[in-house]
Amino acid sequence: TGRDLMTGIPKQITISYSEIAHALDKSIAKIEEVILKVLEMTPPELSADIYQTGLYLTGGGGLLRGLEKRVSLKTKLTVHIAEDPLRAVARGTGIALKNIHRFKFLMT
Repeated sequence: TGRDLMTGIPKQITISYSEIAHALDKSIAKIEEVILKVLEMTPPELSADIYQTGLYLTGGGGLLRGLEKRVSLKTKLTVHIAEDPLRAVARGTGIALKNIHRFKFLMT
């Protein structure tokens, strides 16, 4: 529901999944590029862990239907959706702050 830009009158329209997917395609392609760049810069010891456990999608992106399959195809890695993806980053940050002595390397 929104306002018709031509008439200014409120209007409701139905948008298909394929229309939404098409609109998001360029943004998702950029996300894929960044993931690949980060993986290229990842130290070997961490790369081994990622290869074994896979990637986890968090935040709103984790709720995009089919994103995990698309990222998996691009990276050739297993991709999981985090439990409660919208709160996962905040929970992880809280855990890191409680154990800040173990995560000093992230602060540099």
